[in-house]
Amino acid sequence: MAEVTTVRITVNHFPVILECGKDFGPSDTLAKVLRDKLGFTGLKVACDEGACGACTVLLDGKAVLSCMMLAMEADGRHVLTIEGLPADDPVVEAFAEQCEPGYGTAMQCGFCTPGFVMAAKGLLLENPDPTLDEVKEGLSGNLCRCGCYPAIAQATLRAAQKSKERGR
Repeated sequence: MAEVTTVRITVNHFPVILECGKDFGPSDTLAKVLRDKLGFTGLKVACDEGACGACTVLLDGKAVLSCMMLAMEADGRHVLTIEGLPADDPVVEAFAEQCEPGYGTAMQCGFCTPGFVMAAKGLLLENPDPTLDEVKEGLSGNLCRCGCYPAIAQATLRAAQKSKERGR
């Protein structure tokens, strides 16, 4: 009989207790558990090998690729998915509002948007006032197949400005 390991994580500010062998397998990724077991389908699993950023979540306030992390490694940690951000979060608002002339939209098809929003949130937690080059570097691990990079960068800069204005 397999050894049962209890994993305690906080997901979107709510405690979750899972048992390895019962709720998930020992080789299941955090992305798989968040999506399939807990229903947080805002995060996407596209490449499943850490190359696209679609599965980005915040782990203890740092952006991580949830497809590259075993669920068991999240024990005792705080996970924030796109569903855990409030509608009035400056990053959420900035991405939703992005339609600046010359930059287009920050979310054409929208598949990559949750990953970019979470990567931008993580970047702004580390660097609240980034330059355009720092935004490009900070989001370089995320792919947008529609090519909305200029608008995504502008939305991130706008989110930084909104955060500064609100004192967040």
